[in-house]
Amino acid sequence: MRPIRRALLSAHDKTGLVALGQALHDHGAELISTGGTAAVLRAAGLPVRALEVVTGFPEMLGGRVKTLHPAVHAGLLARDEPSDQAELKRHAINAIDLVAVTLYPFEDTVAAGAPMAAAVEQIDIGGVTLLRAAAKNWARVTVLCDPRQYDDVIAAIGSGGVTDDVRRRLAAEAFARTASYDAAIAGYFQQAAGQTPFPDRLTLTFRKQADLRYGENPHQRAALYASRPRAAGEVLSAQVLGGRTLSYNNIADLEAAWGVVRDLPRRAVVVVKHLNPCGAAVAASVREAFARARDGDPVSAFGGVVACNTSIDAAGAQVMGELFLEAIIAPAFDPGALELLGSKKNLRLLAAGDPRRWTGLDFRSVRGGILVQETDVIGQETGQWKMVTSRRPTPEELDDLRFAWTVCAHVKSNAIVFAKDRQVVGVGAGQMSRVDSVRLAAAKAGDRSRGAVAASDAFFPFPDGVEAAAASGVTAMIQPGGSLRDPEVFAAAERLGLTMVTTGERHFRH
Repeated sequence: MRPIRRALLSAHDKTGLVALGQALHDHGAELISTGGTAAVLRAAGLPVRALEVVTGFPEMLGGRVKTLHPAVHAGLLARDEPSDQAELKRHAINAIDLVAVTLYPFEDTVAAGAPMAAAVEQIDIGGVTLLRAAAKNWARVTVLCDPRQYDDVIAAIGSGGVTDDVRRRLAAEAFARTASYDAAIAGYFQQAAGQTPFPDRLTLTFRKQADLRYGENPHQRAALYASRPRAAGEVLSAQVLGGRTLSYNNIADLEAAWGVVRDLPRRAVVVVKHLNPCGAAVAASVREAFARARDGDPVSAFGGVVACNTSIDAAGAQVMGELFLEAIIAPAFDPGALELLGSKKNLRLLAAGDPRRWTGLDFRSVRGGILVQETDVIGQETGQWKMVTSRRPTPEELDDLRFAWTVCAHVKSNAIVFAKDRQVVGVGAGQMSRVDSVRLAAAKAGDRSRGAVAASDAFFPFPDGVEAAAASGVTAMIQPGGSLRDPEVFAAAERLGLTMVTTGERHFRH
């Protein structure tokens, strides 16, 4: 346990600064500080020694050079060894026992859309150097990089000093902060330079938002991390308006559901179960859209997660409230809807704002690394589709093909979606053979497959999938094409009197 005799404070974020300074002063620590930080401490009545008195140099270059001096860094990096202490004494340098630094807000400046000159001005040099020097010498120096750390250290100071375990933990947090800060800067410059989204060194940084009760299963520990800053219109930036704490599986399902309605026309509702849409519909009202999405697979909808891409009104909330659901996400909830749904204490409600098209990178972990790819964007114009059978689709069928194709891109492959009147009536997901996915979708649809359309996320390797769809009553099909057996598949569709459309673009979700 080490007492704090001298502390250097240099904080851009002044949150909690006075309380920390007061605790240090009350327990006999000398306070050293820089311009704006010193002014805040002095205004609170605390004695502060100006850093320029310690270094013998004034701040230079508009404050860009102030802490980069041997009188500071020798005081931080000196160990308890006799040789180090003798050298400090020879140069009349005093050891520094605590550093509290909050860095210039580079990430927030970039997020606000500032020009490059302004962003560059917010790249902290001295602060990062102070944190790294103090963290390296954690055995003697306490390092603080976040106001949320102050209370624990204030309590430790009151107990006589900071323990080795606490200093080691704070050092790890300081190195994590400087690493994430540099990662944000590197990513910004890579983007500004027009580099490939797959650079030789991929720098990613995330900050923990919450510890979760558990992961996919109760025996697995889990936490939620988010990038900084969080984008508006997304699950992680949504305002949680009610219900129990979100679980690992809730968040995963909400992300999947929000992705579907993001790609559908307005007044779309989707019900997701275990990452797959089991029902989806577009209608004139939220109430009708939800009822039709629910009825796509009423059994699976029980305990599902719902997403809607328009504000939920009281009428929509009333019908949603009749079914047990885990969570509902929408741009907003009308007061009447909140009153109805808020009475269900376990139902999570998330207001996310309008969904935004995401065009960044997608990541998937593998042991020892990550897979990175561009986001799969659903947006091909129907004018690029090819009719490969003589029967042309009716306007209603074409509309349903467009709808089914969009939903199908969000279903785990092998994926088949049956739809009719812009309502999902059957889904076949995650099967090892495509014909089994067709049979599963047909079984879910039952009699509703008569006159429905079918979408397939990838090509049909054999005619059997087309034959199974036709036998169930499907009249039109859409698929990417590209199989070696395309001529056989097209011929089967022609023989069975189906419309078949190829898109030339696969939307496989592994």
